[in-house]
Amino acid sequence: MGLPAMTIIFETAAREAVKRAERGAVGLIVRGTLKENPTVIYTEKDIPEDMAGEIKEQVRLALVGNDSAPGKVVVYAISEEAEDYKEALDYFSLKRVNWLACPTAETDGQTEAVSAWVKEQRAGRNKVKAVLPNTAGNDEGVVNYATESVTVGEKDYTAEAFSARIAGLLAGTAITKSSTFSGLPDVAQCSGGDRAAVGAALDAGKFVLYYDGEKVKVARGVNSLVTPPAGKGKAWKKIKVVETMDMINDDLVLLIEDYYIGKYLNTYNNKSLLLSAVMDYLEALAKEGLLEGYTASLDTEAILRYLLTEGKVTKEEAVAMSETVIKKANTDEKVFLCASMTIADAMEDITMHIAV
Repeated sequence: MGLPAMTIIFETAAREAVKRAERGAVGLIVRGTLKENPTVIYTEKDIPEDMAGEIKEQVRLALVGNDSAPGKVVVYAISEEAEDYKEALDYFSLKRVNWLACPTAETDGQTEAVSAWVKEQRAGRNKVKAVLPNTAGNDEGVVNYATESVTVGEKDYTAEAFSARIAGLLAGTAITKSSTFSGLPDVAQCSGGDRAAVGAALDAGKFVLYYDGEKVKVARGVNSLVTPPAGKGKAWKKIKVVETMDMINDDLVLLIEDYYIGKYLNTYNNKSLLLSAVMDYLEALAKEGLLEGYTASLDTEAILRYLLTEGKVTKEEAVAMSETVIKKANTDEKVFLCASMTIADAMEDITMHIAV
């Protein structure tokens, strides 16, 4: 029968996706030279002895992670004379990572260029996200890291120099959690104001650290999105929610391309079997606690528009068509699907009234 086997594939992919998402990949764009460019590093033991000291430092910062270390760090070096990051960005367009950091981006005047690249990539297939210093990207894919100074040991780091640490922290945050209030035990102190100043920074789409009197931690896991465009709500400001959406998008696109497109006739029965596999994928995510509600179906509105545009039916005929007839209509090589879901967020704002 063929297609029903996709159910098992989609369910397995969902379980593997959760594990994979807990150890995301970090890309680093650095200035200098590497014996092997790019260099892929999984643990500190993989750091080449001949790697320049400042690059080693950035890799080690990224590897600290959060709940776990990132799955890998991909280091791409550009020459000291390079005027922009195009060469490296072209590489990361093809060899995808979850998070990108550029430890000299502000000094090099490249923050806006990288921000624009992230937006362009996310508009297509590459759901990459970047940690950029002091960059008001107003986009769910750009994290505007704005803590001006942190102290680790005896060394102070600027926002751009510490962006690799933040990218690694986000890549190493479990998909079932948010980075809000994640502690950074390696950080002794950080710049920043009082709670009011921190709140104002968060409202402005800034990702900041603060000292709670005992330790330095993330104030809230927000990206730089301040004014969501049409079709996006407040949830798009949350890094955790966007991570889940990106994971679902990547999985479903790849699964459908690998196991469906070009391999089955575009009949109503095969479309229904595909929908069943997609629902099984979403159900597996719900069992992991990532979704609270979900549905997927054939997109009757899109099908009807296609039938009208292609002249397959008249307006009068379209009005008389039932939902079932629309779903079973011949749409040539086109398949129109739609889905909705409620992504579970992490607990962050807790109010308790105590009566005495």
